[in-house]
Amino acid sequence: MLTQALIGDEGRTIDLGWKDGARTRFHAMWLRDNALDDKTRSAGNGQRLITILDIPAQTRIGAAAIKGDALEVSFEPEGKTVRFPAAWLSANAYDRDAARQPGWTGEGTVRWTRASMQNSVPRAGYVAASRDRAVLRQWLSAVKTYGFAVMDDLPAESGALCKVSDLFGYIRETNYGRWFEVRAEVNPTNLAYTNLGLQAHTDNPYRDPVPTLQILSCIENTVEGGESSVVDGFAVAAALQAENPEGFRLLSSYRARFEYAGSSGVRLQAKRPMIELGPDGELIAIRFNNRSLAPTVDVPFAEMEAYYAAYRRFAELIEDPSFEVTFKLEAGQAFIVDNTRVMHARKQFSGAGKRWLQGCYADKDGLLSTLSAIEHEFKEAAE
Repeated sequence: MLTQALIGDEGRTIDLGWKDGARTRFHAMWLRDNALDDKTRSAGNGQRLITILDIPAQTRIGAAAIKGDALEVSFEPEGKTVRFPAAWLSANAYDRDAARQPGWTGEGTVRWTRASMQNSVPRAGYVAASRDRAVLRQWLSAVKTYGFAVMDDLPAESGALCKVSDLFGYIRETNYGRWFEVRAEVNPTNLAYTNLGLQAHTDNPYRDPVPTLQILSCIENTVEGGESSVVDGFAVAAALQAENPEGFRLLSSYRARFEYAGSSGVRLQAKRPMIELGPDGELIAIRFNNRSLAPTVDVPFAEMEAYYAAYRRFAELIEDPSFEVTFKLEAGQAFIVDNTRVMHARKQFSGAGKRWLQGCYADKDGLLSTLSAIEHEFKEAAE
């Protein structure tokens, strides 16, 4: 509860006192830009109806008063009065001494290893997830938290993976099509279409933006071997940083180059660090794919040797079994990975039997949006 509102700095700031003795300051310009009235924000979708240039540069707080559970502020020179709920001010306070958590996307992320995850792979049945919002919420939350999850009970038929993406969003179509086949081929255009094992990797690092989700669905799998595995790239990057801070700096400071030109009329290229950090140091993406790595030319000569040593060590950690979770997809099963975080791999398999998987890409914003909407539904139902 608010107990005091003191205007300061000739109206440029306001100092709020709270019942628990805490104090919070806000700037007049910040409050005006974030005003909640229907002339500033749409009542329908909450989007801003004004630009920063619509707000006078000399905006000041002319008067302020606590009214019930809200703060009422009058802005000059507009002569505009706006109410701010105390709960909203508390939730959006930026005047605090506590260490800020890096970035929004880091919230709720749990890094994992084989020891913590091998026997607790997150999963749900498709029928249950499609009918029960609570089951879908739990499954989507697992993807957000751990970066991957398995889905059971899908039809063992071509195109069934679309049913997974339909639960939360849309397929992202690429040059590989709406979806692509993953089975052994003669003269393949991609090593994924062979029976060879594949090193743990993220997909399509040669795209910008990279597909943020990948779904792999099994239609038939009667071969010996061919197990799927996943590796938490964030956990591996954190291990590298703890062991070799300089190597982590090199891989996160310099751009790697990735390219793909395996199909006629397609030449894809992108430049991004293998370990990508946000401006506040938040770990936001891993790009690791030995098959698509082009010559690295953005690292200075003086640091190239150390860069390659760090790259080698990063690869060694990725291949360390202690970071790997394995499972074998059976017909009617699929798994989804956050392609900006979790690397996936495949063990080599025999030529006998059949292994037919299909893959597609989707975007994480759709998944996070659906999850947020479901959580909002549950919150409203509980109130």
